[in-house]
Amino acid sequence: MTIRSVSDLKAGVKLTQDVHTPLGGLLLQKGKVLLPRDLDVLKAFLVQQVDIEGAEGDLTKIPTIKTTGQKPSIIFSDASLNDGSEETVTRKDQPLHEEYDKMLTLVKSCYQSAITGELRMYEVRRQMESLLEHQKDYHILKFVPRMTSRHDYRYHNAVLCALSSFKLAKWIGLPQKDWLQVAFAGLLHDIGNAKIDPILLNKPSKLTPEESEEMRRHTTYGYQILKNVAAINEGVRLAALQHHEKVDGSGYPLKLDGTKIHIYAKIVAVTDIFHAMTLDKYYGSAQSPYAVMEQIQLEAFGKLDPVIVQTFINKVTALHNGIKVRLSNNEVGEIVFTDSSHPTRPMVSVNGQIINLKLQRQLFIEEVIS
Repeated sequence: MTIRSVSDLKAGVKLTQDVHTPLGGLLLQKGKVLLPRDLDVLKAFLVQQVDIEGAEGDLTKIPTIKTTGQKPSIIFSDASLNDGSEETVTRKDQPLHEEYDKMLTLVKSCYQSAITGELRMYEVRRQMESLLEHQKDYHILKFVPRMTSRHDYRYHNAVLCALSSFKLAKWIGLPQKDWLQVAFAGLLHDIGNAKIDPILLNKPSKLTPEESEEMRRHTTYGYQILKNVAAINEGVRLAALQHHEKVDGSGYPLKLDGTKIHIYAKIVAVTDIFHAMTLDKYYGSAQSPYAVMEQIQLEAFGKLDPVIVQTFINKVTALHNGIKVRLSNNEVGEIVFTDSSHPTRPMVSVNGQIINLKLQRQLFIEEVIS
């Protein structure tokens, strides 16, 4: 173990002790191999010195950049240095996209046949299992379907909610037997829209009170459609009915309070809002995922389950230190540190300068690039 001044460090050395912020928060973990952005973080927090592995010999193990005409990926000269703390840049997510597209096509056919109640759930189940085989490659902020259009918004929302609800069910600690059913709940929560006039669904202007009342009926329509469908449990049906209920009793259709809302519906309520606001649709454009998470966080006070909301935000943002983002002022940078107390407002390195979004409230992350 060697104590080194941060100003003397080079990328590629490994920490032998945790590094903390002046307020005691964990900044970098023991065993972390320092990359150039980590050196920027240490300097931004005015850390003077750290404990590193070995002596000068270790400083030669510096990561090199391999370029292939695509996005560069980090290759370490010593494989043992890659401790798994950095997310692999190059992902083999082609199978995920293929299964996603198949599920999208199947969801479209389900909407067309929903009025007669013929949902072909066994086929849906097989395809869902095939899709979820690749769920480890699905990252909520980074995944972008290959082909999107405003016309297909509701179908994309359904498949994305299925994937995100599956992850969220795991994150909050639901038993494994519930995970697939929660994915069905995400997939079918808006199936009642099959009985709503498409002109009304896609109306760009404000709805009249009568039109709003008809739109709200999609929840009861959904429950009726799923009532006699095999291969799903009652939680899936209740998610269709209750995903617009609020924990303070102000939601619809039954104005239930939080104690009476099914856990599947509470999960889907969060993922539905997130994907509905981050997808393009006829009556609105996609919003920044980070801005949407901040809005969801506000909704947690009296509207959404606060534990589920905080789990969703913490898990989603924790996966993305080191990725490139575009800020609301159009500058492109890289997330270098996420404070667990303010997960939607990380530190971003832009041209070597650290921008603390927690302090610069006028800025926010507009888009996750990669």
